[in-house]
Amino acid sequence: MRQAPVFDEIYEKYLADVSAINLSLAGNRLGIDINGETAVIPFYGIPHRVSGKGVMDAEGRRPVHAVSVILCKYLLLFPQQEPPIASEWIKYHCFKDAAPFAGGFRNTAEQSISKTFSGKLDDLKNACMALGGQPGAAPISCDLAINFPALPKVNLLMLFNDQDDEFPADCSILFENHSDAYLDMECLAMLGMMLAVWLKNGPDHRDGNI
Repeated sequence: MRQAPVFDEIYEKYLADVSAINLSLAGNRLGIDINGETAVIPFYGIPHRVSGKGVMDAEGRRPVHAVSVILCKYLLLFPQQEPPIASEWIKYHCFKDAAPFAGGFRNTAEQSISKTFSGKLDDLKNACMALGGQPGAAPISCDLAINFPALPKVNLLMLFNDQDDEFPADCSILFENHSDAYLDMECLAMLGMMLAVWLKNGPDHRDGNI
């Protein structure tokens, strides 16, 4: 499905910005492979190729707009100095500049997973494994804790409690406390949104306008 013209304009602007950066320096700082003028970035375990000529997924297709934006911003915002090693998981709204996006993150990421997989814990487990998630160490008691390597040096920890006789299903997505050194708040929110979309649709259904 063709994306709206405004998305194409934004996409082209990001590609121009990517063309102007030092990819080798970005690659060293982010721990990603650089092949000539192309960065190879695993996104939820799926290799994507990013250059000034375009963003391509593993099948050579342009991904949905949100993924293209995240990957370009990941390259453009790479930290000039290595941030401190993460010492804790935090909720999205705890980041300094998260307030404008916190409601949307809760709705499109956490609540979306809660609603989709309420009463379907085994289905959620299978969906997580298909997307490359691995059992994680939960800071609190929960039915399921899965660590997702969303991007190199940017991990998410999904905590899920299924519905019971007293409470509805509830999902929380935690970030390492250094994540804002690699992406801005809008892109971190979109990381959670894409996790919800791909868990719901499966790893082989990644097209569509988002």
